[in-house]
Amino acid sequence: MKFFTAADRYIFRLVLMPMLAVFVIAASLLMVDKMLRLFEFVSTEGGPVSVVFKMLANLMPEYASLAIPLGLMLGVLLAFRKLAMSSELDVMRAVGLSYTRLLRVPFLMALLMAAINLVIVGYVQPMARYYYEQLDFELRTGALGASIKVGEFNTLKDRMSLRIEQSREDGHELVGIFARVTEANGEVLSISARRGRFLALQENLDTVILRLTDGQIVQSPKGLTPRVLSFSTHDLPIDLPALEKFRKRGGREREYVLPELLKIGWDKGSSEHDKTVVKASLNYRLVEVVMILMLPLLAVALAVPPKRSSSSLGVFVSIVMVVAYHKVNEYGQSVAELGRIDPALALWVPFTVFAGMIAWMYYTLAYVPGGQPIGALERFAATLGKAITRLLDRTAAQKGTRKSEADA
Repeated sequence: MKFFTAADRYIFRLVLMPMLAVFVIAASLLMVDKMLRLFEFVSTEGGPVSVVFKMLANLMPEYASLAIPLGLMLGVLLAFRKLAMSSELDVMRAVGLSYTRLLRVPFLMALLMAAINLVIVGYVQPMARYYYEQLDFELRTGALGASIKVGEFNTLKDRMSLRIEQSREDGHELVGIFARVTEANGEVLSISARRGRFLALQENLDTVILRLTDGQIVQSPKGLTPRVLSFSTHDLPIDLPALEKFRKRGGREREYVLPELLKIGWDKGSSEHDKTVVKASLNYRLVEVVMILMLPLLAVALAVPPKRSSSSLGVFVSIVMVVAYHKVNEYGQSVAELGRIDPALALWVPFTVFAGMIAWMYYTLAYVPGGQPIGALERFAATLGKAITRLLDRTAAQKGTRKSEADA
């Protein structure tokens, strides 16, 4: 017999497209919210727009680790829901294909997604997080050329005040420049120019040249009459402030890769606090990856609606369950980091409970005759919907009666 039959290939096509679509949509929604805040932050700091996209690129692994489980689950759920609604699932079951057999391809896809997610949370995400923090640090300290803010007075090394009215062509052309320089002998220079641009010095990277065009210099020596000089071109050297170097990677558990977590967590030289924090992070990453293997069972259990029902309640419930479980894991990690509970208990007990509930739901659907794990929820939702409809109709009728009495 072929390992992959026509039915397997058909299920693969049904799962693949919704999975990719949900993955892209979920990652895009997460990125859009963060993009708006990053644009505001970068514009406030006066940094280049390209930094926003570099920071978003370093956040992609974090968003991917959240979007992969959601995409896989909804992909399987929507595929089996389509099979159930079109009665194709009944035909497959009638010819002897069990739910477990039909889940062969989704399970293989889950194994692949789990392996990809393990690489992401174990290696890619920690490195990307460090580079994100580095960009944030360089932006705040001006290492990206963001220390000169347009429309504000900028103080450089307590001897120069510089103000630029406009910046064009990504900072290559400056318009409306005013500078006030205090020399070592106490002489004060007030410089104004129509245009200017920054030039780097290859022989001295700590100094840049501000080349000014069409301006005036007002010299104010101590005890002497000020002098006014006009110029067509003038080079003003500017000493850059010393920039603090960014820290090395590490010191934060989110920046450690898996081998480093294992080394620190069981190193006798590590402090108990460091061991606790590292073990909490390790267990959190592992439970998030292992849970992916249970998602096909959850998806199928929520995908098949009761007979003569077309409700999509299972889609809503599945999203709520996955998001709630993720939040429970985050809370368990934070509590374990404080040392209030053992990291293994804080993260693997919720996993066991959630996995047990999924196993029960799948067993009810696949092996209990007439079993329907979301049947009670379907009936409750239908009853609640009817009650709300009656309440709205009654309220509308009362308003109509009052209006008629008022008109009379």
